[in-house]
Amino acid sequence: MTPFVTLLPNGDFFHGRKLYRKPKEAAMSEQTYRIRRNYFDSHWGCLTIETGLTLEEAQAHCRNPETSSRTATSAEAIRHTTERGAWFDGYEKE
Repeated sequence: MTPFVTLLPNGDFFHGRKLYRKPKEAAMSEQTYRIRRNYFDSHWGCLTIETGLTLEEAQAHCRNPETSSRTATSAEAIRHTTERGAWFDGYEKE
């Protein structure tokens, strides 16, 4: 069964469980990065949560304590951890 695609008003879209973000404007020669949410339970795999970032933006995202189940304290992060188990955000080249 093929997952549905849901287009959001800002140009981002969901394909199944994955959120794809509209790429930010970047120089053609500039390397971009994506943020991946990694789950320790292999059942959930990885989820791309943002794309088209500069290295500095990706590193800043990952330095935020709310991007790991070990250090996050928001209600949303706690709910997410309860539902899916331990997780962390990392970045990789696109």
